[in-house]
Amino acid sequence: MSGHSKWATIKRKKGAADARRGHLFSKLSRAIAVATREGGGDPVSNAALATAIEKARANSMPKDNIERAIQRATAAGGDGVDYEAITYEGYGPGGVAIICVALTDNRNRTASDVRHIFTKNGSELGTPGSVAWQFERKGIIL
Repeated sequence: MSGHSKWATIKRKKGAADARRGHLFSKLSRAIAVATREGGGDPVSNAALATAIEKARANSMPKDNIERAIQRATAAGGDGVDYEAITYEGYGPGGVAIICVALTDNRNRTASDVRHIFTKNGSELGTPGSVAWQFERKGIIL
């Protein structure tokens, strides 16, 4: 029972915080790896990588974790997992146009998950190009 033992309380809080932090670090690591594969391992010439590194540092990700993610992506063979960014388009409630960009290692699983989320929230997944014509890509907001 939590509350009767100081260690039990600390262990419960620390475990939850560590799990959240680990999940965040793995997402940031994947983003760094994808940016590295797409534009190279030099943050000076690769704006996407520089942005991913900046975001990782803002979330207190250790420097060696950042360097390890870059090394895995630039090494021959990498970590065996090839992540790719996929864009899904659809219509939300009231006909609102939605563009969803997902980072995945399995296109089929992600398509199913995105379709489920769209359907669950009263939205509809569209075909490629069905809503993209309504948008003009200007940049990335952090």
